Amino acid sequence: MMSNFILPIILILLLIYCFVKKVNAYDHFICGAKGSVDLCINTFPYLVAIFVLVELFKASGLSSEIAKLVSPIFNFLGIPSELVDFMVIRPFSGSGSMAMLKDLYMSYGPDSYVSHCASVIVSATDTVFYIVAVYFSTVKIKKLKGTIPLALLSCFIGSLIACFICRFI
Repeated sequence: MMSNFILPIILILLLIYCFVKKVNAYDHFICGAKGSVDLCINTFPYLVAIFVLVELFKASGLSSEIAKLVSPIFNFLGIPSELVDFMVIRPFSGSGSMAMLKDLYMSYGPDSYVSHCASVIVSATDTVFYIVAVYFSTVKIKKLKGTIPLALLSCFIGSLIACFICRFI
């Protein structure tokens, strides 16, 4: 019940701080809002590109082919074969992986090993390409070097550890 009051308390404390320091909170809020509009305008093309590429990746069947290719490796590592598609889509699309998570719940039940692994994978990993598109577009970095491979490796390791933990819990 206390969680309902956290945001109003923070807001009141912030306003009290601004009053004591004689800072015009409204002007600073407006200045920040203006900056967010510029941020949205600058990142929009990158977001459109990543969303189109994700949809093309899924629609082309490439994700299924990659899933078939890596399935033996995943099985050897103790990752259920039912999660291969899920793990391939996760770095590309948060909403797509959440839809697949729902399907896993419906197919295997929320208390199954597959569903437990998928739930922990969602918590342990993130949408690499979306994050890279947003963050690197705002700082105008074009040379990503090893960023994406390292991020994908960390997602894979996070997924592997998630399944390992779920196996023993």
